[in-house]
Amino acid sequence: MSRLFTPLTLRELTVPNRVWLSPMCQYSAGADGVPGDWHLVHLGARAAGGFGLLITESTAVSPEARISARDTGLWSDAQVAGWRRITGFAHAQGTPIAVQLGHAGRKASAFPPGEGHGTVPAGEGGWTPLAPSPFAYRGFATPVAATESDLARVVADFAAAARRAVDAGFDAVEIHAGHGYLLHQFLSPRANRRTDRYGGGFGNRVRLLLEVVDAVRAAWPAERPLLVRLSATDWVEGGWTAAETADLAPLLHDRGVDLIDVTTGGLDPDQRIPVGPGYQVPFAEQVRARTALPVGAVGLITEPEQAEAILAAKSADVVLLAREALRNPAWPLHAAETLDPGSAREQYPGQYLRAAPAEGAPARRD
Repeated sequence: MSRLFTPLTLRELTVPNRVWLSPMCQYSAGADGVPGDWHLVHLGARAAGGFGLLITESTAVSPEARISARDTGLWSDAQVAGWRRITGFAHAQGTPIAVQLGHAGRKASAFPPGEGHGTVPAGEGGWTPLAPSPFAYRGFATPVAATESDLARVVADFAAAARRAVDAGFDAVEIHAGHGYLLHQFLSPRANRRTDRYGGGFGNRVRLLLEVVDAVRAAWPAERPLLVRLSATDWVEGGWTAAETADLAPLLHDRGVDLIDVTTGGLDPDQRIPVGPGYQVPFAEQVRARTALPVGAVGLITEPEQAEAILAAKSADVVLLAREALRNPAWPLHAAETLDPGSAREQYPGQYLRAAPAEGAPARRD
């Protein structure tokens, strides 16, 4: 059997395969943060398309935590009801689903893509972003430096959102600590210039993330897995490094994290990223070498054979697809035809069986 189509068990959740949907913002919620028809169809298509685990877009833990006013949230019961509709559909397809919880920090109150750049002014419905230090992301408004009471509220907001995620029917939670958002901002010296116990050395800069992990793990059922997404490097001098990510991984393991989802970048516009097929996989491999935790790899993984090779080399335990999943919601079904034609028919939902390969069909090569 293809490695890509072997199950992975995290706590009491068994994910049917190793091809997961990466979280991708859709900027399609109303001002109330409730997911709607677009989210149902977007995530539902990938459930029917064979992805082993769906991870939602970054879902704000409070109104001020949103990247934009069109982000989904989990700070209200109305949002719970909206998400329950989506998790119910995914479960009907036999697909587990996770929610990514996030706080945008200094990148909050942004214009949705295509409608402007930078921070939406207060007069147009924007709000003042919160950050480790009063230093703006280039082109955005100067944020307010968080007080310790602000940070305590952030931790409590993550825990409260995790409790709502139980009611919403999610099978796993992912804490977003990458892509230049609040928890990543605290990790990186490029954004965190504090002199209190949340800034300075490595132990202080990871403190907020560890507090969030502890609070979410306590609020989230013990039998359900907790994931963390990390940007392994800022790709810029003086930023968060791959070595620091590897040092952080065992601390997360000790606090009950079950998988690290490894990405890169997003904190500093001066980043220089050598983009190419699988360009982030070496960072996943480096993290995997330092911890007993399984890890996920993402970033220009587009071909079934490429994904299979990543797992065969033990560079990662799962692969996550983003843009390729937008182009092809049924990518896992096609990958099964290529890598495991004997069981490919089993991957298809009943409604789509007429499109499945015939029994004994050769491997797909297109």
